[in-house]
Amino acid sequence: MTRTTLLITLAAAAALAGCNKQDHTIVAGPPVDEGNVTTNGPVALPPSIQSSKSYRCADNKLVYVDWMSDGTARVKKSREEVGTTVTPGTNLKGEPTSKSVTYNGQTCNG
Repeated sequence: MTRTTLLITLAAAAALAGCNKQDHTIVAGPPVDEGNVTTNGPVALPPSIQSSKSYRCADNKLVYVDWMSDGTARVKKSREEVGTTVTPGTNLKGEPTSKSVTYNGQTCNG
């Protein structure tokens, strides 16, 4: 019994002696260039949607307005559409808190 334990210990020691003792780090992808980190400046994020409302105009059409956090608005003809960005005061008169807006000369109620 001691002979078997001694042989297993010797075999394990021989297997470990053959191992390379260097550290290996396996990383996916190309090496990272640390010098590029300082050249990237801060990124300006797009404005967020402050509120989104739907209005029914005098001609019985619906207009959807997304009021943005930077003071602009995005006017859409359907909920799925991306819309057109306008500055309130030109084609669109109103505020996010108002119950009615004027879009292209038509009064629309919310």
